[in-house]
Amino acid sequence: MSFSISGKTAIVTGAANGIGLAIARHLIDEGANVMFADIDEERLEAEVGEEAEKEGAVRFFAGDLRQKLTIANLVSATLDAFDRIDILVNASRQMLHSDPLSVDDDGMETLLQQNLLTSLRLSQAVAKRMITQGKGAPEGAPLGSIINLSSIAAHRTRPELLAYSVSAAALDQMTRSLAVALAPHRIRVNAVGFGSVMSASLKEALRENESYRAAIAQGTPMGRIAAPHEVAEAVQFLASDGAGFVTGQILTVDGGRTLLDPVGCAAH
Repeated sequence: MSFSISGKTAIVTGAANGIGLAIARHLIDEGANVMFADIDEERLEAEVGEEAEKEGAVRFFAGDLRQKLTIANLVSATLDAFDRIDILVNASRQMLHSDPLSVDDDGMETLLQQNLLTSLRLSQAVAKRMITQGKGAPEGAPLGSIINLSSIAAHRTRPELLAYSVSAAALDQMTRSLAVALAPHRIRVNAVGFGSVMSASLKEALRENESYRAAIAQGTPMGRIAAPHEVAEAVQFLASDGAGFVTGQILTVDGGRTLLDPVGCAAH
């Protein structure tokens, strides 16, 4: 069984910072060609600008992927640079705290657009390309892998994260639905549902309230916050041929957090 992705071409969205950047850099280190995609052009330039200027495995694309034309341009730019697309990682995501009882401040439209529909539209566009480039491939050969970044919020309940939780749950179902639809085309679709990972947003939250770190550790059997590279390694597994019979799965990376009953045995 091989988890190699050497020589494959990947698009990673949300790749200007945090978890998306960690995933993109990990795939580069493992021998893949990677298109770093994000809306933040300045940060992309700072992170990978010098590497992208060389004739090598790194390119970057800046644009608002909520726009369908931008999605088409990203696919075209990747093909111009690397001729093919083997892996898509939908790592662009947003979290908003909101008022679940306020129609004007529930964040639902914003997060469904950012966390669900953008990933769906890009997955559809990339899948079409994977099918086209797979014509003439040996029978049974894998044609591509799509990996979505989801969250354990999909099946945990915090009212102030209503829109984020709903968007994560919808993303999980989208993952399963696309997995079935694309299986006949030999394209696998999976997700990584993670708990507390040291993302840019969590770093900011800890700066504002350092006691939150202890609360996370207490609620996580492994007693710590995950590093971004731990999500990146899960993504590599799902992208590799070693996961060739894995599709429609939500791989949970949460240190055991979803295994706990917060009420405790004394309540039984």
